[in-house]
Amino acid sequence: MNMTSDTEEENSSDIVPLSGSFRSTNHNPVMENVGDTTGSSVRKNPEKTRKGLVNQIKRFAGKPARLDRSKSTTGQALRGLKFISKADGADGWSAVEDRFEKITKTTEGLLIRPKFGECIGMKSKDFALGLFDALARRKNMTGEVIDKAILKEFWEQISDQNFDSRLMIFFDMMDKDGDGRLTEDEVRQVINLSSSTNNLSAIQKKADEYAAMIMEELDPNNIGYIMVESLKNLLMKAETETLAEITNSQDTKQFTEKLKRTPDPNPLRRLYRGLRFFVLDSWQRIWVIALWLSTMAILFAYKYIQYKNRAVYEVLGHCVCFAKGSAETLKLNMALILLPVCRNTITWLRNKTSLGVLVPFDDNINFHKVIAVGITIGVSIHSIAHLACDFPRLIAATPEEYKPLGKYFGEEQPKRYLQFVKSTEGITGLVMVFLMAIAFTLALPWFRRGKLEKTLPGPLKKLASFNAFWYTHHLFIVVYILLIVHGYYLYLSKEWYKKTTWMYLAVPIALYACERLIRAFRSSIRTVKVVNAAVYPGNVLTLKMSRPKHFKYKSGQYMFVNCPKVSPFEWHPFSITSAPQDGCLSVHIKADGDWTKAIKRVFSEVISKPPPDYPKIMIDGPYGAPAQEYKKYEVVLLVGLGIGATPMISIIKDIINNTYAKENAQLHQMENGLQREPHDKKEKFKTRRAYFYWVTREQGSYDWFKNIMNEIAERDQNKIIELHNYCTSVFEEDDARSALIRMLQSIAYAKSGKDIVSETRVMSHFAKPNWEDVYNKIAMDHPDGTNVGVFYCGSPILTKELRRLALEFTHKTKIRFSFHKENF
Repeated sequence: MNMTSDTEEENSSDIVPLSGSFRSTNHNPVMENVGDTTGSSVRKNPEKTRKGLVNQIKRFAGKPARLDRSKSTTGQALRGLKFISKADGADGWSAVEDRFEKITKTTEGLLIRPKFGECIGMKSKDFALGLFDALARRKNMTGEVIDKAILKEFWEQISDQNFDSRLMIFFDMMDKDGDGRLTEDEVRQVINLSSSTNNLSAIQKKADEYAAMIMEELDPNNIGYIMVESLKNLLMKAETETLAEITNSQDTKQFTEKLKRTPDPNPLRRLYRGLRFFVLDSWQRIWVIALWLSTMAILFAYKYIQYKNRAVYEVLGHCVCFAKGSAETLKLNMALILLPVCRNTITWLRNKTSLGVLVPFDDNINFHKVIAVGITIGVSIHSIAHLACDFPRLIAATPEEYKPLGKYFGEEQPKRYLQFVKSTEGITGLVMVFLMAIAFTLALPWFRRGKLEKTLPGPLKKLASFNAFWYTHHLFIVVYILLIVHGYYLYLSKEWYKKTTWMYLAVPIALYACERLIRAFRSSIRTVKVVNAAVYPGNVLTLKMSRPKHFKYKSGQYMFVNCPKVSPFEWHPFSITSAPQDGCLSVHIKADGDWTKAIKRVFSEVISKPPPDYPKIMIDGPYGAPAQEYKKYEVVLLVGLGIGATPMISIIKDIINNTYAKENAQLHQMENGLQREPHDKKEKFKTRRAYFYWVTREQGSYDWFKNIMNEIAERDQNKIIELHNYCTSVFEEDDARSALIRMLQSIAYAKSGKDIVSETRVMSHFAKPNWEDVYNKIAMDHPDGTNVGVFYCGSPILTKELRRLALEFTHKTKIRFSFHKENF
């Protein structure tokens, strides 16, 4: 990662460039775009950097030098230009040999050119074909078939640890005719190959422009070609910068080593330490779950003992005790399950009270799911106890045994099982179980997130969708009506005050009903008008709306959006991407489900026919979210995965706005001779430093927030925010497949101050971040006692790692990392 400061950019004395005309310098013009004293990825003076880079390039072009493989210390040290990387599996020769045997079973031990990439483990087919051609040209081969001996020779060349050797192979790929010169057409071909290999379609579209730019820089005399040595030296310079970063990050490595403790040989102490860390990190969740479990245990035991002392126990035994005990826990859970989804109430408690210190409001949806599991267990015990035990025992009881129970089940003893099933209690109970089974099943991630859509047969595919989850979840209205009826027509309780089901449900149902009425009322009076709409690559729809007069929100919060033209009933949550100081509201909607695809389609049709007549949009909110608490942390680490960057965009805009407001207030005090107010420990805005990491798969995703990123980079004069973009479609920075892209990125950025991948002022990184290094850097950059808030929004795939690292660094350093994840 490019997070070194200017003082860390001095080249090591043993790093010798390929050209003898290039002298080591303390100032690194290309790396100037990577960091200043703050480590930001945005550089201030592109013109100065460009001139320095051009002068270096001209010196390279003027005095080309041959590679001395025996003396190049750089060639021994550099790790770049790997043809087989960890993205491919980084297999050894034995694995290649095994694949060769399998692939060539039907070809008599001969490997054909199209299968070369598969055989060596390279997933990029086009790049593998280019590599094959380059290696074949070296041996003056013209055919498209090789045997194992030649394959091994090829493998030894591409896996050679000597950097110079790999460098020569790379440029043999570029020099198609082998004349040692690169024409503009050859440069264009290589740009096309590299951009297609890395899924950078925007660069591919501008291949002509970028090829001309390289020729302009490396062919100042317009002779029509550039010497391969010139391009080698430029690439070498980029590689030495990478090594300089590695060399100058020894402090980080030493810091990491200090964090690695020797495992305690005593298993009890290890268990105690792990348990202690877990309790310190999860004590809020622990006491809530413990209280819930204890309450259920007490209710179950109370009912169990109560029915064990009644006459029915003589006939029904422990079955009736289990049935009634589980029924009591069901009443509690059916009441509790509504509370975590009372979002207005939770938002009010979060904003207006200090209960957030004790209650983990961030886990409201998780608690909702835990209660659902409790309901499933309770329903199972209750149903099985009645259907498989109580009813058969009543039918099988002797007249003498049944006589005391006649006042509960009727004077005439039931002789058939169907009599119980056909009763009000039986029908309501079975229908409830059926409806809950549907709702709970379709709420599972495999159905709700559409993971089973491809595996289900045609008629059932729609069950694996968010729409199916949303509509079936509203069966709860019928379930609650049936539950109240079921709880009234009880066999064993005839007095009204003993029928307690309605008592459990009254307050939660009333509260939830009020929540829904508030939504209907608020959305009708808070009318919004769509000011602008745009559709971006990656199936993202952006809506910019007018802001209702009394709509107040905090950065990180979300609101529900409804489009009557798509569905008058469906409301879906989206993070607000505008800042509280903005005059308009904006949301970014990823078309990833039935409703989101439908609203994107509706607006796409409207946009295509100017002037656009935008459909009606209704909003409800704002609602509290974990990210809104960022202001209480001195340092924040904001991580957005794909569309998960939306709440973070609002936060970084808010940080800039709050910083400006604070500076203006202080300036006003100074101008008016007012004494500066002392630092208030209860100050609402405490954030002094922010790190934003946006990890996305597609280059087109950068279009979503292009203007915002440029605005932040421009306004952040004090370098409060470090912006880091990571494009995972591009191979890691030491991979040969991304080498030309990185070189082109450096030239273009030095020339215009604009990154060719994101097309913003923020320099992009390749592949995935090393999250341990990210935490390391933050821990090293801030003093002991600093409280760092880690906020993540995106796919659950990263949650476990970020949470683990936050816990690990909290307990191994003197800096506290508090992890928060968005939940919808």
